[in-house]
Amino acid sequence: MKGHGLTWMTDWLQGLGQVTLLAWDVMRSLFSQRLTGRDLLYQLYFIGVKSQSVVLITGAFTGMVLAAQTYFQFHRVRMDTATLAVVSISMCSELGPVLTGLMVAGRVGAALAAELGTMRVTEQIDALRTLATHPVDYLVVPRVLATLIVMPLLTTESIAVGIGAAYAIGVNYLEIDPAYSWHWMRYYTESQDVITGICKALIYGVLIGLISCYKGMTCREGAEGVGRATTEAVVYSAIAILICNFFLTLVLNQLLAT
Repeated sequence: MKGHGLTWMTDWLQGLGQVTLLAWDVMRSLFSQRLTGRDLLYQLYFIGVKSQSVVLITGAFTGMVLAAQTYFQFHRVRMDTATLAVVSISMCSELGPVLTGLMVAGRVGAALAAELGTMRVTEQIDALRTLATHPVDYLVVPRVLATLIVMPLLTTESIAVGIGAAYAIGVNYLEIDPAYSWHWMRYYTESQDVITGICKALIYGVLIGLISCYKGMTCREGAEGVGRATTEAVVYSAIAILICNFFLTLVLNQLLAT
């Protein structure tokens, strides 16, 4: 049992080191200007545009259920008009970026890992090396950069739709006063809440892109290896988002408060 735990820790540290080296290669490739605009545009469309429906539905129903639950508790103490303020702060700083990251990890992370894993199994990545094309430049950099770009945009959409849906259900169904509800939302929601959410989205985008590409580039042979790499890409991306969210909340709130 002790040896198994030591082996697990060694494999985890080795994987963390390889992801770090992959991140370094991506940064070095970005500054060397070897990225083609055509590949980046396609990844922006695939990762960003095609993920909008999932993200918008998630944001809308998250905002509505949060508004309903908050109203049911606040109504007991006659604080109905503060419902939208709670929804706004929660969506901007926590729920918006985290849920968007989880949805993108589930859809895009699995697709990236499966695509690159299939290319590795069919030896297409080795063929790129024989043609003097670095796989990181051609395959990883456009995907990581596209995920980094679209995550703040998708998060902003999720936040806006979530707040709008919460306002609609609060005013039309829960019969909250619209003027006071909107006033208190603007009063309590600060710019640092929005900045916190955008900063989190940027970091989540990098995590999703790096972890998914790493799992795809290092998957084992066969269909089983591709399937396992796809599953691990989604699970590890989600775990990384949830863990980083805690530390980012502490660090960003302290930095923005000073």
